[in-house]
Parts: sequence; C-alpha cells; structure tokens
Amino acid sequence: MFRKFMFAVVGGVLAFSSTQALADHHGGKKEMKGDWDIVQIASKDPQFSTLVTAIKEAGLVGTLKGDGPFTVFAPTNDAFAELPDGALDELLKDKDKLRAVLTYHVVPGNIMSTDIKGKTTDVETVEGSTIAVDATNGVMINDAMVIKADIKAKNGVIHVIDAVLMPGQ
Repeated sequence: MFRKFMFAVVGGVLAFSSTQALADHHGGKKEMKGDWDIVQIASKDPQFSTLVTAIKEAGLVGTLKGDGPFTVFAPTNDAFAELPDGALDELLKDKDKLRAVLTYHVVPGNIMSTDIKGKTTDVETVEGSTIAVDATNGVMINDAMVIKADIKAKNGVIHVIDAVLMPGQ
C-alpha cells in the first residue's frame, strides 16, 4: 500500500514538473500549433529542415511570419531529395530563383481542404504564376500530392506535399 502511494506521489510530482516546465518555457501558457506562425511550425518539424533552410537563404522568414493569411504547400526533406543532383545547391546559390520557387509554393489567403474538396481549379501563387489544384481524388497540386492537409497556423495554413513545385513546369 505504501509503495502504491509513493508511486502515485512521485508520478504526480513528475507530471506537474513536466507541465510546469513546458508552461515556463512558453511564457506561462501551453502553446498550440494554431498559436504559432508558419515559420515556427515548419522550424519545429524535422521533416521541413530543408525548406526552413531555403526560406532563410531566400530572405523570406519575415514575410512568412507576417500577418497573412497564407496557404503554404510545404515540400518535405524527401521531396527536396528527389530533385536532380545539384539542383538544390544551385537553387540555394541563386537567391532570385530560390525566392521564385518558394513563393510558387505560397498562395494568398487561407485555403482549407474542405474549401476545395471535390473540385479542380487553378490558383495564383505569390510568385505570380498559377498552380493546378485537383481535389477530386485526394489532393494534387500540379504533380505533387498533398500528404497531410490543414496544419493551422496563426497566419495561415500548411499543406504538406511530396514534391517540390517548379514554376514554368
């Protein structure tokens, strides 16, 4: 009986300490993803480390931390790895081209999957070109598949895609 009591006390103390540490780390309140901006969410998710590096190199951090709202089609590290050999390094060296590729992944406004379900449409990107959206059988953005939709941020929404979108292709 004493043993069960001690486990309960120790467990309660540990649970309180962990919760308090999390609260202290976030200014006294537990933050949820919806409280974070697009850059914060991407930065905290290891599958977006290449995207975050590209955003920083292109000088787009301030823009994507802005008020928005933005809809971001976010390629994973695996998507960047599928680019031809040397293509990513070339992009990272050419800031104008990198900015064009990244802004081609961003649409002004807040487009949720429920807004487009069962539809096909073209939408204009921040880069200025249009992308084809086909939500009749899953969701395709040009030739990229949305593999996770509707990650809400305080300044928009992120949809995870399995390929890097290239303007003009």
